[in-house]
Amino acid sequence: MSKERPPVVVIVGHIDHGKSKLLDYIQKSNVVEKEAGGITQHISTYAAEVSLSDGRKKEITFIDTPGHAAFSKMRSRGCNIADIAILIVSAEEGVKAQTLEALDSIKKCGTPFVVAINKIDKPEANVEKTKNSLLENEVYLEGLGGDIPYVPISAMTGEGVPELLETLILMAEIEELKGDSKTLAEGFIIEARMNPRKGISASLVIKDGHLKSGMYLVAGSSMAPVRIMENFLGKNIKEAGPSDPINITGWDKLPEVGASFKTYTNKNEAMAAAVEMSKSTPAPTPSQDNDTTSDAVDGVKTKIIPIIIKADTKGGVEAIEGELGKIKEERVQIKIIQAKTGNITENDVKTAGSSKDSIIIGFHVKKDKGVDALAKRLGVKIEIFDIIYKLTEWLEKVLKENKPMIKTEEIRGKVRVLKIFSKDRDKQVLGGEVFEGVLGKGDKLKILRRGEEIGTGVVTELQSGKAPVNSVNEGNQFGAKITSSTEIAERDNLESFAIVEK
Repeated sequence: MSKERPPVVVIVGHIDHGKSKLLDYIQKSNVVEKEAGGITQHISTYAAEVSLSDGRKKEITFIDTPGHAAFSKMRSRGCNIADIAILIVSAEEGVKAQTLEALDSIKKCGTPFVVAINKIDKPEANVEKTKNSLLENEVYLEGLGGDIPYVPISAMTGEGVPELLETLILMAEIEELKGDSKTLAEGFIIEARMNPRKGISASLVIKDGHLKSGMYLVAGSSMAPVRIMENFLGKNIKEAGPSDPINITGWDKLPEVGASFKTYTNKNEAMAAAVEMSKSTPAPTPSQDNDTTSDAVDGVKTKIIPIIIKADTKGGVEAIEGELGKIKEERVQIKIIQAKTGNITENDVKTAGSSKDSIIIGFHVKKDKGVDALAKRLGVKIEIFDIIYKLTEWLEKVLKENKPMIKTEEIRGKVRVLKIFSKDRDKQVLGGEVFEGVLGKGDKLKILRRGEEIGTGVVTELQSGKAPVNSVNEGNQFGAKITSSTEIAERDNLESFAIVEK
């Protein structure tokens, strides 16, 4: 029999607008300090009990998502899984890039949402200006021509947070969210990770039904027996119901994040379902060969930098792949040859060692014993990061350093020939004037007549004011001895040039 279930609420918005701080206040926990650099870089689920003004107590399941641009797919999944969304906007900054991207995800999923205008405790806060910036972006708030609820809050002091929670419960009651604890559990995979000691685990949210120890989960072609089940606090539990956020360890392979899961009481049925799903799963795209150059552009080959990605979660791998796809540099490009979860292993190093200039990038992972020694022997570079924008910055620098140089001709000076003094075989003495740039002793020359190049030469001697000099600047006259097999005439132009690499 169906009965009311807690709403699943996703919090989305621009980076540093206070999503995790809001959860901190609600839960009296400290999510932010657990994340590197104070930036949430994983999608997480939390259950909170809230006390309402009428004395009732209600539960809400929250999905926290990262705000950095790299994690757009995570935010999109969060909106797809949730019943209600909180779009959090800073009262100091108003609508920003990821605010709009999060708003787009909410609209595409058709998720009901409430706007939380945060940081009203800050000196620069301007709620009215923020409301106007929302209206300019077609977010029509209650009382301002629309029906989207909004609540000014301070995630730091807690001001307005009780009103926000009341609004969420009211929206959930309007949505009439129901769950049946008598049926088998169904829901979504929130995140998946590989633990070297425990195996494969996945965070998930039950949207309907009941789950208990001894059952079996199937998500896509992945299967797990329900033996190790933990709540969001990491405590072992034996059963879970509608809207519960849980963690299951023991999957046979890494489930796809965002995939739906079903529950089976019989192992054979679960295995059959997983096999059936594997038949409909597209085969992986074949990897490219290990060539380190691609087609030439303007006669210069593009250098390929092979990359292996290792991250602690599937969502982390996905975010890094997205970031690397955005990096553009002339004559050099990235080729991802492998992207997996888990620590960096010797096998990863061996795979990288088969391609020239390979790099292994780790994100929130460690290196297995022996990896450093093998990497040194095979000449494989390994870098590990805990903040994604630092990873991107470092890789952009690497690409610039590895960009192949192009030899180009650089004009240094332009000369007008005024008089020919003498000619002895390939040696010619002449007088001229520099009308652009500089002419130097030893410079290579192009000889131009009526704008057409007719030959080349070299400045072997140079004088100015009858004294030997090494160079003559623009606007000055000079005498010079030129070595050239081409006969130079008065009114010819000479261009000094150098071949430089850029």
